[in-house]
Amino acid sequence: MTKVQYLTINNDIKIAYSKLAGKEPGVIFCCGFMSDMMGAKATFLEKICQEKGLAFVRFDYRGHGQSSGKMETANISLWLADALAVFDNLTQGPQIVVGSSMGGWIATLMAIARPERVKKLIGIAAAPDFTEDLIWANLSKEMQNRLLQNEILYIPNEYSEQPHTIIPQLIEDGRKNLVLRAPIAIQCPVHLLHGMQDTDVPWQCSLQLAEKLQTADVKVTLIKDGEHRLSRESDLSLLAAALTD
Repeated sequence: MTKVQYLTINNDIKIAYSKLAGKEPGVIFCCGFMSDMMGAKATFLEKICQEKGLAFVRFDYRGHGQSSGKMETANISLWLADALAVFDNLTQGPQIVVGSSMGGWIATLMAIARPERVKKLIGIAAAPDFTEDLIWANLSKEMQNRLLQNEILYIPNEYSEQPHTIIPQLIEDGRKNLVLRAPIAIQCPVHLLHGMQDTDVPWQCSLQLAEKLQTADVKVTLIKDGEHRLSRESDLSLLAAALTD
């Protein structure tokens, strides 16, 4: 496993990353909300890229994993800025961008921002617009009012003892980055993987994303018994196939 290094941006934020040298196209992995680059999918992709001699980068957004910053002061725009800083400073040439859950939203925004270099987009339980459609829309009126009054919500997290941290700015900023409300100007090939037993991000989200993408080269793979993480051996095999097809 490659060692952890740090990219300093804006003179104060240290973004933790792990980089593997190799040939093009390179691969960059964007993790999910409150996840990190040490997860099963990120390390699996690193192994696959090493076997195939491909360049690879995985990283932690600010407030995540080994990066500096706090969740309570971050949002989609800042996490996108982190991802683009990694993309611009640590990768060269054409890239395959892989995004898991929230990372699927970040990866979509990256493909829009860097169309000349993103040659393929892979989504794993992609969650575009999740702040609006999966968080805000499912909050009670009382919880919505608490956010409107500038309170922070802490929602139980089934994957960790650390609760999901929902700040008002996360919702407000998310609305500036919504992608499912209009056609999405992405022309590269896209492959979306989604488990039909996903209780966090409904599999219909990948169908919505596929419908909005302007590219005609879109594949959606639904895993009937797959859950949100899609980190079983069988799921990872599908991810490897999506990377190399």
